[in-house]
Amino acid sequence: MAPLTSSTRELFSEAVRAVLETWPVLQIAVDNGFGGAYSQQKAEWMVDALQQYFNDNDELLQDEVEDFISHLMNNEFDTMVDDGSLPQVAQKVCVMFQQCQQGKLTDVREQINQLILKKSAGRAKATPAKTPDDDDDHDDECEDEEAMDCDGGAAGASVNSTAVMELPQDTSQEEQEEQEDGWTLVCRKK
Repeated sequence: MAPLTSSTRELFSEAVRAVLETWPVLQIAVDNGFGGAYSQQKAEWMVDALQQYFNDNDELLQDEVEDFISHLMNNEFDTMVDDGSLPQVAQKVCVMFQQCQQGKLTDVREQINQLILKKSAGRAKATPAKTPDDDDDHDDECEDEEAMDCDGGAAGASVNSTAVMELPQDTSQEEQEEQEDGWTLVCRKK
């Protein structure tokens, strides 16, 4: 196929922007700062990177585009896309690129307008999961199993329920703090 002219390239860039801005996975990643302080700028950069990927490579397959977008999401937003939307996004972008190459610019503009309408209808939102802290049934007692959120360190340390011990209630506070094996028990206080 023939390379895109500058006006067609601009239209394709608009198309990529419309597709990515209506993609719920990217919306959630940007809204929640998965890419750090510059999440919005990274999302805008993704539009340019994806357009450039099409311009630099001839006859891209949908799988290649999926892999490229997945790579961008993983590297820039620490996000693995598992919801099945990645093939749909890649297909939309591939179809719009082919239509731009074939000169079907009115079709591309119609699709962009539909996506803009979809975007104005509302953004996707992540709903927080209920945490054990939401329950006020437990006062000062330690639980034998507790959900724990940890940042994954380079060493790959993890906590599981087998590492938590249940202590008898008649032991003193000092005995509870440090057991004979060197572990320190941390209790939640209200």
